[in-house]
Amino acid sequence: MNHFDRIKAAVERQPLDRFPTDIWAVAEVQQRLLEYCGTDDWIKVLDYLDIDGIMGMRPAYTGPMPHASLPDGLTQNEWGMVYRQQVYETGVYTEQVGYPLADAETIADIDAYPWPDLDKYDYAALADQASACGGRWVQVGYTAIFYWHNQLRGLELSMMDLALRPEFSRHLIRRIADFFLEYHERSYNATKGLAHSTQVTDDFGSQTGLLISRGMIEEYYRPWIERAIDHAHAHGLKVFHHDDGAIFQIIPDLIDMGIDILNPIQWRCKGMDREAIGAQFGDKLCFHGGVDNQYTLPFGTAEDVREEVAYNLRTLGCTGTGYIIAPCHNIQANTPLENILALYQAPRTAH
Repeated sequence: MNHFDRIKAAVERQPLDRFPTDIWAVAEVQQRLLEYCGTDDWIKVLDYLDIDGIMGMRPAYTGPMPHASLPDGLTQNEWGMVYRQQVYETGVYTEQVGYPLADAETIADIDAYPWPDLDKYDYAALADQASACGGRWVQVGYTAIFYWHNQLRGLELSMMDLALRPEFSRHLIRRIADFFLEYHERSYNATKGLAHSTQVTDDFGSQTGLLISRGMIEEYYRPWIERAIDHAHAHGLKVFHHDDGAIFQIIPDLIDMGIDILNPIQWRCKGMDREAIGAQFGDKLCFHGGVDNQYTLPFGTAEDVREEVAYNLRTLGCTGTGYIIAPCHNIQANTPLENILALYQAPRTAH
């Protein structure tokens, strides 16, 4: 099997020659791996480490930003979301500090907000990007309605609004969902025959449970998430769903909505037992992730990593397919190189 065939077989829960692999990593780790492999080409890193890989892409925004200038150290995107570079001992992170709809009071305020111009994205460039992926599995786009609601309004306000300002919330959520629908219609058309999946994703989980109730997810977000999933399927794309944290409670709902791939299986969170997840949902989903990057990868040994991969293969991969080995999220800058190498060597030595 080649890299593409192996990912495709896992997603469709078909027989495998070995379980496929993927990588998510912060910029510092990517640079370390480029240097380790003696190249400046990320595709060559994947080839050198024999990582099958899912190649994600989104169209670049080419229009003007909402503000001409910001104070030193601050940046913004086309949505008007403001960010600051935060330096930590182990790396540099971009953290959001400004929320463009935090002061909105009425539905009219939502409609008056300068929504990004859909014509200002470079959809045409996606085809060349997809063609340059070395024949690997291509994933285009990113729908995240709850997460975008949080980023526009702020996490606390976006959650409080659901209880205190239901009509305001419904209108804002609908506007977000409508934007993403048209954005992805153009992205899917630009990559027709070249892309294989898309993200319809969110972050409903915390370390110990859901951030909002299952009922609120069903009432406010499910109709729009389900519409985005149906839209992707209508274009022949599989749906990759990322959802951090303790989300066991809503996995049946996600399956009912039609997701194909579930990430990240953050098993150190409450209730996220890998054996139970594999046994209950392994015949319905392809799992992606499952290798812990809160403790095992940064603070464990290479042998700990190998043992974790082996356990995941027995549980998340209990059917002999339907599992893509990957970190639970971005490999962090404080992760030893030997642990990264062990992660990608383990699938070829596991029995």
